[in-house]
Amino acid sequence: MKKAFDFLDIIDRVEKPRNKGITMVLDKGMGFNAAKDLMEYADYIDIIKLGWGTPRFCSEEKIKERIKLYTKNGILVSNGGTLFEIAHSLNKFDQFLNYAKKIGLTLLEISSGITEISKEDKEKYIKKAKELEFNVFAEIGKKDPKKDIKLTMKQRIDEAKMDIELGVSKIIIEAREGGKGIGVFDQNGNIKEDMVKNLVTGIGLENILFEAPLKNQQVYFILNFGPDVNLGNIRSDDILGLETLRRGFRGDTFGRL
Repeated sequence: MKKAFDFLDIIDRVEKPRNKGITMVLDKGMGFNAAKDLMEYADYIDIIKLGWGTPRFCSEEKIKERIKLYTKNGILVSNGGTLFEIAHSLNKFDQFLNYAKKIGLTLLEISSGITEISKEDKEKYIKKAKELEFNVFAEIGKKDPKKDIKLTMKQRIDEAKMDIELGVSKIIIEAREGGKGIGVFDQNGNIKEDMVKNLVTGIGLENILFEAPLKNQQVYFILNFGPDVNLGNIRSDDILGLETLRRGFRGDTFGRL
């Protein structure tokens, strides 16, 4: 499709399906009409995550309708980690997994942000999800800042490496929706640069998806790691804004990539 002002050169991007430069968008319970409007920008969306436990409060019919719409537009659709963790805590993982397949989810997020999951259980969950041909992402970090800060760098990297060995496609670095006081961000949402560098060195940039809901965070990652850095928890109204940052069509990145 011809784009407006197409005589202005922009930075090229790998076409979908992409393994780098991934944009994961957070769906916080979007209505179908809003979701349909969002598909105008489907070229710039790789994954849509059905946030937290929101699907539990929607009709099955409407959820399936939304998932089908996203999938038809070349977008992977994922559960929120919280939904998985609740199923785990209730010993209903198998039921959860089969239901996720039934309604059309294509990506499974496995996390331990609010619960504790043994290595044995995590390994079992990842293997079962892959047997059902899910793409699997694993998240590291805790949602409670007091617990998250206690995780050492070695613990984070060791967990990520184990997950990758089990066949996980990407490691999500926890930052929640707000992007403040968790993981690589301080209480004001500023970046802990040493922590970022250690994670990138220990895990590999290509294996990481940074949750980065705030503009200053997106700018930092793009300027320091390039337009093809993987970013998640992007708000639905920030999709085009992020793409302009990736392509050098916004003041923050123009002439700097």
